[in-house]
Amino acid sequence: AYMSILEELNTLLTPILPVETGIFSTVAPDEYLVLTPMTDTFALFGDNAPLIDVSEVRISLFSKGNYIKRKNQITAALHCAAFTITDRRYIGYENDSSYHHFAIDVAKEYETEEI
Repeated sequence: AYMSILEELNTLLTPILPVETGIFSTVAPDEYLVLTPMTDTFALFGDNAPLIDVSEVRISLFSKGNYIKRKNQITAALHCAAFTITDRRYIGYENDSSYHHFAIDVAKEYETEEI
């Protein structure tokens, strides 16, 4: 069965922390993740048809405490699940909400579905 990168990330990361796509819709806990789709590109062609779809998503880790342990835990889970980590960076501290924001950008290749 074909899984999207968002479905796969939700399945992988939900046991670690609460996950939402786009924006956290309920009252946010002290630590949570937000998934933001970034790109979908066709990377490999055969007979003028795309064979590989590369999907990229930004995983935003929001934490009111020390985010380093969580960052390492998420990185290890992504690595074990064969995600390519394209970037990891500290975005900043949000004074209004008291959250540290750390971003992990990931990519994964999927075979395109038959049209």
